[in-house]
Amino acid sequence: MNRRKFLQLGALTAPLLTTTKSFAKKLDQTTKPIVISTWDSGMPVNAEAWKILSASGSALDAVEAGAIHIENEINCCVGLGGYPDRDGIVTLDSCIMDHHANCGAVAGIERIKHPVSVARKVMEKTPHVILVGAGAQQFAIENGFILESNTLSNDAQNAYTEWLKKSEYKPVINIENQPAVQAGKKQNGPFAPNFFEDGTANHDTMGLVAMDVKGNLSGAVTTSGMAFKLHGRVGDSPIIGAGLFVDNEIGAATSSGTGEEVIRICGTHLVVEFMRQGYSPEMACKKAVERIVKRDKAKAKTLQVGFLAMNKKGQYGAYAIQKGFVFSVKSNNENQIHSSKYIL
Repeated sequence: MNRRKFLQLGALTAPLLTTTKSFAKKLDQTTKPIVISTWDSGMPVNAEAWKILSASGSALDAVEAGAIHIENEINCCVGLGGYPDRDGIVTLDSCIMDHHANCGAVAGIERIKHPVSVARKVMEKTPHVILVGAGAQQFAIENGFILESNTLSNDAQNAYTEWLKKSEYKPVINIENQPAVQAGKKQNGPFAPNFFEDGTANHDTMGLVAMDVKGNLSGAVTTSGMAFKLHGRVGDSPIIGAGLFVDNEIGAATSSGTGEEVIRICGTHLVVEFMRQGYSPEMACKKAVERIVKRDKAKAKTLQVGFLAMNKKGQYGAYAIQKGFVFSVKSNNENQIHSSKYIL
């Protein structure tokens, strides 16, 4: 190659090199701040978290604020307005985890309005990770939380009364998306509980993960658990590594659905480990779902589990067993609901 041809080749390839560098830089850009949450009810939850994130607040404060918001809603399957267990008692589960792997949780707590804030107190003021039942309630009261009435909300009482007629536990997958619900059989309202007139009920969980302007991740989960569960039942929601896991080097994940199946595979920890191996958030969630389905495909057809994850670039994704799992996203560039992909 003579000098002239060499210079001509350099002139032709220079724009390509510039484009490649620009593309690489674009891929390396991180979306922050950002908050993602389970279900369409996550939209107002994200909005509350965004007030903190957009003001350069911490992801930890943001996820707690988002969870508190939905715990305040009376007509919801989260918080004291949620469904009772088979004994007619509302018990709540919650956890929270920050970017240093500090974490706290409460399970089976009664008559405390904001279990997520109690979970944060457990994280910040005790050497423990989880407190349960009467001990969790005692700890909450000692730290200034008010003991609320044990009266069921009107919607929960109506559902419980109907359930008592048969006393059968037959949850319906994604009941909010069923034709009967869409035809108006379900009660109205943005946080209306998921049950039919015959008392058939479903449960719901609010899980959210956020990344702040510093690039730090935190997450929180809050739920009243399965409707009409056995008294004392605890699902995946307050279990670190099951309902929530945060690794500030890699990403974070949360889940919603049948908690027992999530616990069996340490679901959210598994999702984060898949992301550590290089999988995208969506593919990491898919592989975790596949693990559940592979274990017992016949059983998997009767239940729902959805995983939602975010990596350190602010990239997010979700996957579920069945159709119907949705999630909400809020960032500087986006504020919308997405439908998750699914296996069955």
